[in-house]
Amino acid sequence: MSHPSLGRRALLTAALAAPAAGTLAGMTAPAHAATANAATGGRFDRRSPRFTIGVLPDTQYLFDEDRSDPAPVRQTFRFLTGERESRNIAFMTHLGDVTEHGSEQELGLAADAFRALDGRLSYSVLAGNHDVSSGTDDQRGDSAYLKAFGPARYARMPTFRGASPDGYNSYHVLDAGGRQWLVLALDWRISAKGLEWAQGVIDANRTLPVILTTHDLAWAGEDGVAALSQFGQRLWDGLIRRNDQIFLTLNGHYWPPGRTVLKNDAGHDVHVHIANYQDRYYGGAGMVRLYAFDLVRNVIDVETLSPWLLERDPDERTPLEAEHLELTGPVDRFSIEIDFDERFAGFAPRTPVPPRPAREVMPKGTVAYWRFDGEGLAGAGTDGAVVPAGTVARDLTGGGNDLTMELLHASAPETLKWSAEHHEGQPAHASLRFDGGKNPDRGAVLRSAANAPINAMTFESGYTIEAFVKLPEPFEGDHAWMGILSWEGRSGDAGKSSGWSPDEPTCSLNLSPERFLQYVVYPTDRDADPTSWSHALPVGRWMHLAVVNDARRTVVYVDGSRIARNPSQPSKGISTLGRPFAIGGTQFALKYGQGYYGWIGDVRIVARALRPGEFLAPYA
Repeated sequence: MSHPSLGRRALLTAALAAPAAGTLAGMTAPAHAATANAATGGRFDRRSPRFTIGVLPDTQYLFDEDRSDPAPVRQTFRFLTGERESRNIAFMTHLGDVTEHGSEQELGLAADAFRALDGRLSYSVLAGNHDVSSGTDDQRGDSAYLKAFGPARYARMPTFRGASPDGYNSYHVLDAGGRQWLVLALDWRISAKGLEWAQGVIDANRTLPVILTTHDLAWAGEDGVAALSQFGQRLWDGLIRRNDQIFLTLNGHYWPPGRTVLKNDAGHDVHVHIANYQDRYYGGAGMVRLYAFDLVRNVIDVETLSPWLLERDPDERTPLEAEHLELTGPVDRFSIEIDFDERFAGFAPRTPVPPRPAREVMPKGTVAYWRFDGEGLAGAGTDGAVVPAGTVARDLTGGGNDLTMELLHASAPETLKWSAEHHEGQPAHASLRFDGGKNPDRGAVLRSAANAPINAMTFESGYTIEAFVKLPEPFEGDHAWMGILSWEGRSGDAGKSSGWSPDEPTCSLNLSPERFLQYVVYPTDRDADPTSWSHALPVGRWMHLAVVNDARRTVVYVDGSRIARNPSQPSKGISTLGRPFAIGGTQFALKYGQGYYGWIGDVRIVARALRPGEFLAPYA
């Protein structure tokens, strides 16, 4: 079975990640740990496939004894909470070296600044080498840092799931993008016991992708290419490389910033990013990295900015301030492509949406429904099997609108094949693969019988026509104006004279040379041909197409989205002439030329206007 490559999955199916497992022995966790909603403080849409994680690196020069100035950090926090709804900010993580000396005074000032986030946005903080003054690893015992940023600080956060017994390592589970994500915040010198704890967290949450944050993991040269540090190599060998769930790591400590991609033991990419701006103007001026996850486009867009400097009156900014508003170098502003479903398939495979029987997808007003699995296609075979001429696709409404396959011209038998490919939201897990084309004209069509009711239906109370289609990649050859479906018959024979040609049919769905979808119809109540035009349709991915008419005008949808060029002129009904309905081609002057090239899945016609939420692939 083949699945679509686009991110509509995130909108069509429920999240498959299992809830986080219970906390391990020795961890501290809030009583409400089963709830993964983010903290309040601005509307956050956990189901949206687009969300943002803020990353705040070393702020130590802003919390430095009597030289402290928390103003930039406070403004960053105001920005994150103020932009939470517009950017759909799920979480913020600090990468360590919160302070310069780790003194009670500095940590108290920092702890006070972080209160601006409490109850508004969940966050994690980890210790950097400047935050702790004793001990060589996370077994150092009590400290001023632990009092300010230990587990008690996160206990009321709904994302918090637990901390290591020493308190220096913690983890959060975010509910964002329709699934759950685990954020590990590890001490700058995690011990063997700490690594054992971190492995236990991952083992207890085996279906969750992991973002690992720590202070010291990688460094970079002036070229921005990152490499593991000495301690980073230990962390890589002891934890990261053997846990395929870890797909993104973030660290500070070193400047300049940098990034690289390493391969783990499973052969999969692990993105290693360094963010640190303490060497820049005003100790980094509260620079924050924004990681914008887009599960539809399968990318993470990264930008770096200083909300404190951006807030300044442009007329009053100094040259240095203007220079550091936003950083746009290749290690500060970039995008990384990740096919999230594919990358996470080894530990969280997406459960395919099961087929839906025909009886569940024939709402009131359904006049015809064709599908090409065993339920709808006589003799449906294995993937790639030839569909012989004369094969019947049953109208599953029982309305008598069965379709019979005919080869066009002298087309070879393999011009039409049965396929297991399908759109993920499609009820039937099957389709037909058409190999139509020009020079010479070839193709296959499925036509209704001469006396089928669908031939003469005029739909004057409205209609919805739906089809699932996929264009091949690469899209080879000349397939300009190929038809997807149509009613046969000349518009001139229906008394229409103002359209493009009296030889074109009264209703057809076609593809232009630029792959623009064209829906042209001759209404019953006027001499006109209102025509809808889409954008260029993509190749290599499944799409759901819908034509909706409410007896007043027509609107075409692609993947649940209304296209721009729908005609405003009135359009009521379809001037059918009692001639067959066909899938796989469009006649001109009562003759077929080329046939369709690509896949066609389920096709349904309903004698009323449906809302997107009622489509075969429902879009809310």
